[in-house]
Amino acid sequence: MAFWSSTSVFTSKVPRKILFMFTLSLSVTYLFYSLMSCYNSFQFQENYVYQGRLVTEETTFVTLREKLYSTSSQVYLDEEFVERTATEQTIVISSVRNSVEIDERTAGWVRAQAATTRSAAAAAAGEPPEFSTTDSELRRAVNCTSDYGVKKLPQAIIIGVKKGGTRALLEALRVHPDVRAVGNEPHFFDRNYEKGLDWYRELMPSTLEGQITMEKTPSYFVTNSAPKRIHSMARDIKLIIVVRNPVTRAISDYTQTLSKRPEIPTFEVLAFKNRTLGLIDASWSALRIGIYALHLESWMQYFPLSQMHFVSGERLIVDPAGEMAKVQDFLGLKRIVTDKHFYFNKTKGFPCLKKPEDSSTPRCLGKSKGRTHPKIDPDVIRRLHKFYKPFNMMFYQMTGQNFQWELEEDGNSPGSRD
Repeated sequence: MAFWSSTSVFTSKVPRKILFMFTLSLSVTYLFYSLMSCYNSFQFQENYVYQGRLVTEETTFVTLREKLYSTSSQVYLDEEFVERTATEQTIVISSVRNSVEIDERTAGWVRAQAATTRSAAAAAAGEPPEFSTTDSELRRAVNCTSDYGVKKLPQAIIIGVKKGGTRALLEALRVHPDVRAVGNEPHFFDRNYEKGLDWYRELMPSTLEGQITMEKTPSYFVTNSAPKRIHSMARDIKLIIVVRNPVTRAISDYTQTLSKRPEIPTFEVLAFKNRTLGLIDASWSALRIGIYALHLESWMQYFPLSQMHFVSGERLIVDPAGEMAKVQDFLGLKRIVTDKHFYFNKTKGFPCLKKPEDSSTPRCLGKSKGRTHPKIDPDVIRRLHKFYKPFNMMFYQMTGQNFQWELEEDGNSPGSRD
């Protein structure tokens, strides 16, 4: 009773208006602190979510970049890949789509940014820069190479003949700054045709504008399918054929085989089916190659003579500069390879190459060139000349050139070396 009586006395003495304001202020204060507490809690959660989202998006970007450069051939940026990445990073797929938006433009931007970062890092480490997938595809399309230039299919081919002097001609041509040639024989049109033109092109050296790409494979001349195949690749290609007295050429061919297989029969035995009757074995490859008119006939079905140039193997030895002048004219090249580039080696019996401004030792062909021919029975040589004479006459008529092989009475001039 005392409490209620004292309270009634207090309320009777304090105005109701003041009591209301006091109660209101307490309520507002309580509400304020409650709101502050909620706000701090909300802000903490929002920052946590925002920071978590930044971490996951950054991780996702790094993952995308690593995936992009994990292979140089393909880039997968489809929804399935994004979903897998999102799952691995435990983020909501929709959030990743909204924040990362991997469309074509974004993918391009990602590749560009990643390429810039990687190139800078590689440059700092002293490593060669890597190319983006787009750049790699472009480089493959134009066949760009590291030594500058573009790989092209040949514009000229030395198609024959074996043991005629094709290696000497090719090495002399390679001295010319506007000629780029394959060192080894590709054998594309006779042995490797099924590998395709892309494989063939990759064998070629890179060339700059104005340079000629060349190769030489002497067996093309006697391959029946080669003319059609080369014609289907390039109808306007230029063909070079180095020919030599077919008798001397056959002996040179035999000499090469003998150096590899000493057990083979003598030249005389292989050259005749029946020596007593004088029946020559024209099926022996060493002799069949020398029937030039027969092989040329196949080539003339696809190419005009204006696209062929015939080099005399004998004159290439005694006058290399003169023959090289004709070849350079045929190829549309400036006459840069001249007599200053040749030095005749009496030991090998062949001219060697040298640089006019260089005083170093002239560069000669390898040990496989310049072998001394075995002594052949003069009667066999005479019979072979008689055998080849009608074919030679036909060849002279077809080419419009007289190589004067009938003036040679034996196999010891001027090419009695391999």
